Amino acid sequence: MRIGVLGTGSMADALATHWARAGHEVTVGGRDADKAERLATRIGGSAKPASLRAAAEFGQAVLAALPYDAGVSVARELRAALDGKVLLDCSNPVGPGFRLLTEGGPSAARQLAAAAPGAHVVKAFNLCHEDVWRMRPPVFDGRPLAVPVCGDDHAALARVRELVRDVGCEPVAGGGLERAGLLEATAALFIALWVAEEADVQAIAPPLAYAAGPGREQEEAAGGLMADGVVVRRAAGSE
Repeated sequence: MRIGVLGTGSMADALATHWARAGHEVTVGGRDADKAERLATRIGGSAKPASLRAAAEFGQAVLAALPYDAGVSVARELRAALDGKVLLDCSNPVGPGFRLLTEGGPSAARQLAAAAPGAHVVKAFNLCHEDVWRMRPPVFDGRPLAVPVCGDDHAALARVRELVRDVGCEPVAGGGLERAGLLEATAALFIALWVAEEADVQAIAPPLAYAAGPGREQEEAAGGLMADGVVVRRAAGSE
């Protein structure tokens, strides 16, 4: 796959390095030509430096590894070059005090989609620090890291799922792009818990087997179904 990278920061470095090692063609785009060249050299493999526009034109998939406050303006500037492309958004609109900067408005991903309406925007890779994405691979207690993926276009989602697997992770269907805001809000919460409280966020969720309450056998023994934590009795003769 041809991958264009918009940005020369840590996320661009971490993710593009995996993709170059997996055999994809990578072009790193930046406004600063020297930074783009240094990053392409560090990534190695087929990676080449270019301008932002050249990277967008090159990629079948384009990673927007940009700060939240820069993403929309760059996408708007490159909208013609991004037409028909997969535009992968890994940004987190989190400000001082771990505040979600998009609260009450469209998500960062939806803002990119509005700025480049011909692109197929997919949200992924926003829940972890860049050093996690540098791991080869990101595996914890024998389990590959799961990466939620949100988007509306089936072909774009298939490409991003491939890129998730090339990082050594497992893609998880996160729903349509309208759910990207939930991923961004989750990142704001997780960052606050990790940084401010030094809390292990894995400890706040039960194992999958317990996530929806008691199992079917327990429900039937109770004579009802669980709904929002309340036992709802079956009507006589209902299935």
